Amino acid sequence: MASSLSTQSPRERNEGANPLGGVRSNYAGPLRRISRDRTLPWWRRILPVIASHRVTFIVAISLSFVSLVFQTLVPNMLNHAIDHSLVAHQGSLTRAVVEILIVGVLAGMTGMISRQYVFATAYNVEADLRSLIYEHMTWLSFSFYDRVQSGQLISRANSDIRSVQMYSTFAPLIVVQCFIGVIAFIFMLSINVVLALIAMIVMPLLYFVSIQMRRVLFPISWITQARLADVATIVDENVNGVRVVKSFAQEEAEINRLADAAERVAWSYVKDAHLRAVWSPWAQNLPQLGLALVLLFGGWMVIDGHLGIGAILAFNAYLLMLQAPFMMLGQLVMMGQRAKASAERIFEILDENPDIVDRPGAYDLEHVEGRVVFDHVRFAYGAGNEILNDVDFTLNAGETVAIVGRTGSGKSTIARLLTRFYDATDGHISIDDHDVRDVTMHSLRQNVGVVLDEPFLFSISIAENIAYGAPAAERDAIIAAAKAANAHEFIEQLPEGYDTVVGERGYTLSGGQRQRIAIARTLLVNPPVLILDDATSAIDVHVEAGIYEALRTLLQRRTTIVIAHRVSTIALASRVLLLDEGRIVASGTHDELLATSPLYGEVLAQSTSDESGDE
Repeated sequence: MASSLSTQSPRERNEGANPLGGVRSNYAGPLRRISRDRTLPWWRRILPVIASHRVTFIVAISLSFVSLVFQTLVPNMLNHAIDHSLVAHQGSLTRAVVEILIVGVLAGMTGMISRQYVFATAYNVEADLRSLIYEHMTWLSFSFYDRVQSGQLISRANSDIRSVQMYSTFAPLIVVQCFIGVIAFIFMLSINVVLALIAMIVMPLLYFVSIQMRRVLFPISWITQARLADVATIVDENVNGVRVVKSFAQEEAEINRLADAAERVAWSYVKDAHLRAVWSPWAQNLPQLGLALVLLFGGWMVIDGHLGIGAILAFNAYLLMLQAPFMMLGQLVMMGQRAKASAERIFEILDENPDIVDRPGAYDLEHVEGRVVFDHVRFAYGAGNEILNDVDFTLNAGETVAIVGRTGSGKSTIARLLTRFYDATDGHISIDDHDVRDVTMHSLRQNVGVVLDEPFLFSISIAENIAYGAPAAERDAIIAAAKAANAHEFIEQLPEGYDTVVGERGYTLSGGQRQRIAIARTLLVNPPVLILDDATSAIDVHVEAGIYEALRTLLQRRTTIVIAHRVSTIALASRVLLLDEGRIVASGTHDELLATSPLYGEVLAQSTSDESGDE
């Protein structure tokens, strides 16, 4: 489960082969996970991730504190230099200047090192959060992706994480700045108690302003992040669906749709800016009122001889030093509200639990022969209508069976249930008498290969795409799989052969070429059970014949389910199952069904372009 700590260290998890190629980074991966306790405040849930970087974080905070302490020493040193060296002529002015310069250099050096550690911690925390949310999304079941827009996920894995990261790492620095304000106030008390108390008159007002800012900024922060996610969704859909948009000449409509979403984002930003314009000046300028009071009363004290010139200059320097915490307090409130809104949006994903998980005591499926049994299986997607109704059949080890039916009859659903993309509502599915719900999903999917009708290719080389499921495969094995899928010839004609990098989703290749690479990818894994889900629908009939000629030998050594419309595809099978409205209504050879089932003839008469991917 994604919610528990892995038994492997992050570095061990990252030392395996990388199917997507590229240069491996030194990032070891997240050491701790976000708390699953929903009763905790949002920052307490994220605290374990930050605590995993406590060494660099503590160094950053400590050095920041030291740097600010050095800064607070300077006004007091200035006070003594003026009153003793300039006014009373009781010490060396040169020595005082050198001491101030040394303290200033130390403050600058520690501050510089502190910033380096702060940013290192910040970016590592951001990487951890992004890795955790992506890892959790990989564990979530298909039902989650059936109802959640991809743009929402992209937004939460980017802008929302950035908001949380910035607050989580920089808020402690602001708190340190506030502690330094306390030290500065102590120095002010040492100079003159009455004047120090006068300077702090504005503190109750500042507290009230910060409370009001937090109350009004949180709702607009939530709305802003949600509307940014809407924009990301529209952009994602337009990029992935650009061919549909252009095919129907809907460019202008999509531009208007994005413009409307952008306008909603702009409104939320303007509203946010308006609230900041109303409240931020109070937080930032209230200290100026304190400064005016200090100048007024301090000036009288200097005139009356109760306070030295150096003391009033040092006092003003400390008061200016106090302005930074005051100003940062308003920024901290605004960052905190945005971070809270973003964190809650992230938790909406991380608090999701996968529907399909390994049962307690699940074991690996090993030494598979390939006997598949569907025992009175029923299934419905969510609360929808039942897709499969009492489906019952057996595939013997090494047998090739074709499943034929109208679009929407449930053919592809059978493939999804066998691989446990979904669990059957009722009934049992087994491989070699092992219920698929009793074995680990990883071992199940290693032994059941699926070639979909809409193959997905990554933006990497063709060789890496073919070897995606077996990243350690030798080039000879990759070429052999490509030859079996009748893809070797066209690959060799590409500019860089097997090293040619395909475009996003493989759209630089034709549909038939993508399907052949997908077939090669599955064949390289060499699963004992193979599902061809209309896997040759985009392939030319002549090319298809070449593929089937190569597949015939391979299919003899594995159990194969062929979901197809074409007679040439069905000819691969020794037996045909006719599916209609979620039931198997006929079973036999192709010739037997042609002779005995009028429905079978009607299904074959349908256009070969019919798709079963939405079933």
